[in-house]
Parts: sequence; structure tokens; C-alpha cells
Amino acid sequence: MYVSYLGVFGQASLYCIFGLPVRPPLCITNPMRGRRGWHFPKNRAVFMRNSRFRLFLLMIGILAQGVTGLAQTGAFQGSASSGPPTDQPLALSLDESLKMGLRYNLGAITSEQSSQSAKGENIVARSALYPNLSGGLRENVEQIDLSSFGFKFKFPSSLGINIPNIVGPFNYFDLRGYLTQRVADLQAIRTYQSAREAQRAAELSAADAREIVVYVVTQAYLQVLAQSARVDSAKVQVDSAQAIFQQASDRFTAGLSAKIDMTRSQVELETQQQRLTAEQADFGKQKIALARLIGLSPAQSFSLSDKLPYAPLENITLEQALTLATQNRSDLKAADAQLRAALFARKAAVAEHYPTLGIVADYGVIGVNPANSHGTFDVSGQLLFPIWAGGHTHGDIIEADATLKQRRAEYENVRDRVEADVRNAYLDLNAAAEQVRVAQSRRELARDELTQSTDRFSSGVADTVEVTQAQEVVASAESDYIANLNSHNLAKASVARAIGQAEKIMRDLLRSP
Repeated sequence: MYVSYLGVFGQASLYCIFGLPVRPPLCITNPMRGRRGWHFPKNRAVFMRNSRFRLFLLMIGILAQGVTGLAQTGAFQGSASSGPPTDQPLALSLDESLKMGLRYNLGAITSEQSSQSAKGENIVARSALYPNLSGGLRENVEQIDLSSFGFKFKFPSSLGINIPNIVGPFNYFDLRGYLTQRVADLQAIRTYQSAREAQRAAELSAADAREIVVYVVTQAYLQVLAQSARVDSAKVQVDSAQAIFQQASDRFTAGLSAKIDMTRSQVELETQQQRLTAEQADFGKQKIALARLIGLSPAQSFSLSDKLPYAPLENITLEQALTLATQNRSDLKAADAQLRAALFARKAAVAEHYPTLGIVADYGVIGVNPANSHGTFDVSGQLLFPIWAGGHTHGDIIEADATLKQRRAEYENVRDRVEADVRNAYLDLNAAAEQVRVAQSRRELARDELTQSTDRFSSGVADTVEVTQAQEVVASAESDYIANLNSHNLAKASVARAIGQAEKIMRDLLRSP
């Protein structure tokens, strides 16, 4: 229930509104004042307060999911199309892939549109604080039964006075503009402040989505580079196995070795050929996955212009990375903005207890026709204060409290997750750097072992068992080196993502010295 004081140029009335707005009974008023019944535009702000607040709480809950919801639906694994495939193969660098990913990746597009949606909600919330202007034109033709309103006129016939019960039909038109303005409405102010923070959170989530796009595109690019290196390594192994098989065949033909040596070398050759086929198939799949991230058609032919880089990470210590992450991670800033939005929303719920002050005015012309019309106006000051709303305000406060506690817990979770991301990235980086060093040494030793085994076989000192084993060791060492080198580069990419600087430093971080 609301009680309102309405002042109209010295005319005062006290009325109660229970629940929803109720139109008063139709009554006769001065047609030249144009005041028939209830003008809804003058009271619209009052009756929409609670419904708009609940809608806004719902929007905060939706926007709070942000990039997390996108990641759960795999939005970052798809993209909008950049166009049909071309006949000419493309040469893609990491820079070009990142630019295309930021433009066409579905996760970036979706988060940007969510930011625009939050911007619209902010404008809607802010509009409640601005004047609301509307206008209308109506033409009325009426006939009134006075007896239905309790008017019954009976005069003695001797007086010669006769007032009919039916008045009309008569007509008039009314061209009028309406103005409503909230002078003091703390709930509307707090709701706007909450919407402003929600918009900021959505913008920060969109910035974090760009960081994720950079990371996933870089990850996919590195995977394609690593798979390309595996294909090249498999080709080398096939060429080496082919040479050894030819040597074994020549020695068997010359009667210098048994047929089993030639058979072993042939089995090894076919094994390496099978590996090459499998690596080539995986290479094609990795290229399709990269194309899906950056908007290229799966049918588009392209090659990567960058090589598999290796460079130790320098000039960024773990302590510096933790500080940078706290300062730069957009998801942490977004969680903080969501927390502030929930705090303002809670204050808006409490403000439902407070009175509101507004101005309602209209001006227009009224008459039987435009040639016979006169200007009329009405200006009212309205003070509205709640008395009892059936527990509606208390329910809004409970709901806002629950949302606030949830946002606070989410912020603390994101804060700890950011630190965990940085520490995990450095653990992976240090482990990968050591593994690269060991794998590089093992690869050189395996190559030397294969050279010695081949020489011993050529000299007749050893058979193909030793050579085949050496070939397998070389293949394993090459695979381990490529995998560890890729892990090191992925760890550096994770560091860039963890400190919130992926879009700015990813290219420099992976550039070879």
C-alpha cells in the first residue's frame, strides 16, 4: 500500500493505492481542463519500481556468468566465417592468426555482444533518472447517463425546469503532452549505479575473452607447428629407414648378410611409413582445428610461415608475474565490478523503504475543434512513501543479499584462481625448460648411436637388430624433443595469459632470439 500527497495548485487530495494501479470510476470533470479519469504516464515510474528492480537483479545474475559460461559451451572453439575458401594457399603468421581470431572467433563476438547488452541495460536504468516525455491526441464522442452516477433531478412541473437524465452526445478533442520527472528516488539512483558496474563488468569480461582468444589461437598455432615438425621428423626417419633397407638388400644380394637382416630393415621401413601416414593425418586435423578458431573454411589450404621457436623466458620473475596478474587480469577486475554491482543492487532493495519525490505535468489544447480550443495545463508535485507491500521489499532484500554473498565468494575464488594460474604456469615453464634440455641432449646421443650402428652394420660387425633399435631410439628422441619444446612454448603462452597480458606480449614472448 502506498500513500501519496498530491498538490495541484493548492488542490490537495489523499488517496490510497492497494497493490496495482486502479482507475477511479468515470466521473464528470471540466472538459476544458481535459482531466478525465487516470493518466497512467503520470504514475508509471511509481508502479514499475519493483518489477524493474527484479528484472535488473536477473540481468546481474546472467551477466555474472560472463566468459565462464562461454567457455563451458565451447564458444571459443568456433568462429564466424571470414569468407569462402580460395584456390590460392595462404601463408599464415602468428600475428595474422591472432588478428583473425580476435575478429572472427565466436567467443570474442559473443562476449562483445554481451557487453553491448549490458550497455543497453545501463541506458535503461539511467533513463529512470531523466525526464519522461510523451504525448497524445484523442477525439472523444460521449453520451452520459447521469442517473448511473446518482444524479436524479425531479422538479415540479410548475417550475418549467427539465433536466434530462441523458447528456449528449457531445464531442471534444484533446492534444496534450505529458512530463514525469523523478526529483528524489534513491532506489532508481542505486539501480543505475549497479547497472553501471554491471556494464563495466561486461566490458572487462569482453576484454578477458580477447585474452582467451589469443591464448587458444596461440595454442592451436603451436600445436600445428609441433605437428608439422613431427611430420618432417617422420619423413627423415622414412628416408633413413629406406637407406638402411637398401643397404641391407645390397648386402644380402652380395651374400654378405642373412635375409633376416633385410627383413628387419624392411619391417622398420614400413613401420616408419605408417608413422608418417598417422602424423600427416594428425597434421591435417590440427590445421582444421586452427581454421575453426580464426574463421577460415575447413577447406581452405594454408601453411604456417613461422617456425617452431625456442627461447628461455627472461625478465619476468614469479613475484613480478603475481603482481602483474593482480593489476591486469580482466576476469579479476570483472569479478570485482560484479561484486560492486551486487552491492549497489542490495542498496537499491533497501531503498524500496524510502519515499520518492516526483513532478508530474501536462500541457495541451482542448476544445470541440481546433478552431475552438484553449490551452490547459496541470503541474503536480508527488510525494510517495511505502507503508506495506506484502513483504515484497523484504523479499527483494533477501534476494539481493544472496546475490551479494554469491558475488563475494566468486570474487575470492577468481582472486585465488589467478594466483594459482600464475604459479602453475611457472611450474610448467620450469619443468618444460629442463625437459627441453634433457630431450635435446638425448636427441644428439640417439643420432650419434644410429650413426655408429649404421657404420658397424656397413662394416659387417653388427646386424640390423642393433640398427633397428637405434632407429627406434632416434624416432622416440625426436618425438620427445618436439613434445617438450611445444610444452615449453605452451607454458610461456600460459604465463602471458596468467598475467593478463596475452594480447600485448604473446608475439614477443614466443619470438626466437
